[in-house]
Amino acid sequence: MKEFIISIPASSANLGPAFDSGGIALNLYLTLKVAESDQWELISQSSFLPTDANYEENLIYQVAKETAKRHNKQLPTCKLTINSDIPLARGFGSSASAIIAGIELANQVCELSLSPDEKLTYGTEFEGHPDNIAPSLFGGLTITSKHFKNDVDWLRIPDLDLDVVGYIPEFELETKAARGVLPAYFSKEQATTASSISNVLIASLFSGNYELAGKMMENDLFHEPYRSELIPHYHEIKKEAKRCGVYGTVISGAGPTMVSFAEKGKGKSIAEHMQQFLQGYQISALQIDTNGLQINNTIKTAVE
Repeated sequence: MKEFIISIPASSANLGPAFDSGGIALNLYLTLKVAESDQWELISQSSFLPTDANYEENLIYQVAKETAKRHNKQLPTCKLTINSDIPLARGFGSSASAIIAGIELANQVCELSLSPDEKLTYGTEFEGHPDNIAPSLFGGLTITSKHFKNDVDWLRIPDLDLDVVGYIPEFELETKAARGVLPAYFSKEQATTASSISNVLIASLFSGNYELAGKMMENDLFHEPYRSELIPHYHEIKKEAKRCGVYGTVISGAGPTMVSFAEKGKGKSIAEHMQQFLQGYQISALQIDTNGLQINNTIKTAVE
C-alpha cells in the first residue's frame, strides 16, 4: 500500500429554504493520511476531533469497515493520521465529512472502484440525508433530491461569485435537538409557499441574481422560524450583517453556526467588522470549495 491523503471539505446545508436538499462546500477540511501498518492506529492532530481510545469507536473506521463489508472485502490494517479544521456539532457537516472519509478509505485500500453516484448513495444511507454529503463530495453548490426508494438525484453549480462569512459560536448544538423543534406537518398552503421560496432561491442562484437569492434565504418557512430561538444573537447577527451589505444570512445546517453570503471580495472586511461586533463567536471569511473530495499521491480521483 502506498501512502496517500484523503481531503474532504466542510459543508453548509439548507441555505435557508433549501431544507435537507441544498448545500455548499467550504474551504475548511478534514484530512486523512493513510499508511500501511501491522495494526490499526489512529492519530488525532486536531482539537476539533474526538479522541477515541478505541479505533473501532471512530466513525471513519466504522463507515470504512461497513463499506468494505458490502463488497465482501476486509479492510487491511492501516495507520490513520487525522486532522480537521471543521468544528464538531456546529453545522458545518463534520459527520458527513467523516462518512465520506470512511467510504473513500475503503474505496482506496480495498480497490472497490466506486462511482461518484455510489459514494453519494452510500454516504446518504449512513448520514440519512444528502444535503451535506453531496457538496463535500463534489464541491460547489449542490442540489439533491432523495426519493422514497433511497435514490438520490443531484445537480452541481461549481461557480458562484460569492464570499461566505461564518459565525461559529463556542457552544455545540446537536442535530437531534435542532430537529426536535420542527413541526411534524405543514398545511398545503404552508408547504406550497415554503417550496416556492426554495424554488426561487435555486433559480436566482443559477442565474446569478444574488440580491433575490438573499431575499429568499431570509424568508425560509421550513426550519429557521423554529430554530432561531435556539441560537443566541440570531436576530442581531442578521441585522448587523445586512448593515454590512451581505445578500443574506442563514443558519448553517441545523446550527448553531450561521453564515452570510456576500459580494466577492468583501468577505474579509465583513468578518473583521462582525468580529468586533460579536463576542463569543469565531468569525471567519470563507471561500466556496469547488473541488470536493480529493485524493493525493494516488492516480485515482473523486469524480471520474
